[in-house]
Amino acid sequence: MKHILNIIILLLSIGVFSQSGKVIKIKDGDTIVVLDILNNQTTIRLAEIDCPESGQPFGKNAKQFTSDQVYLKWITYKVETKDRYGRTIGKVFYDKKYLSEELVKNGLAWHYKKYSNSKNIATLEKLARQSKKGLWSEKISTAPWDWRKIKN
Repeated sequence: MKHILNIIILLLSIGVFSQSGKVIKIKDGDTIVVLDILNNQTTIRLAEIDCPESGQPFGKNAKQFTSDQVYLKWITYKVETKDRYGRTIGKVFYDKKYLSEELVKNGLAWHYKKYSNSKNIATLEKLARQSKKGLWSEKISTAPWDWRKIKN
């Protein structure tokens, strides 16, 4: 009986740290909606990055990229925290890839240094800037957090 209880505790703890579901909606480049096996919907804001807003250059490109990568696919995600809007902030994984890294690598997101100290994402952003990928092909790129301040 003790052995079964330990297995149950282990399975529950794994579920707390890593969850999965099918992506049923792409709200924008860095926000998706996932449906789990119990038919619960979770809005996930991608951790560590910030994509251009829909009215910004490359905002639609970021949304399309995210859609191409994960729409209607089963993904795994690790909950980091909740934001002030109640959204889950999470790290999303699919096909052995980390979605936040893929967006940055392709020049479709900023490394959100205010909320992340990832050296890997910082390096990917630097490389995307140097090769002028995506939003880095623009002469002036306004970070989404600055864009939102201007628009509000």
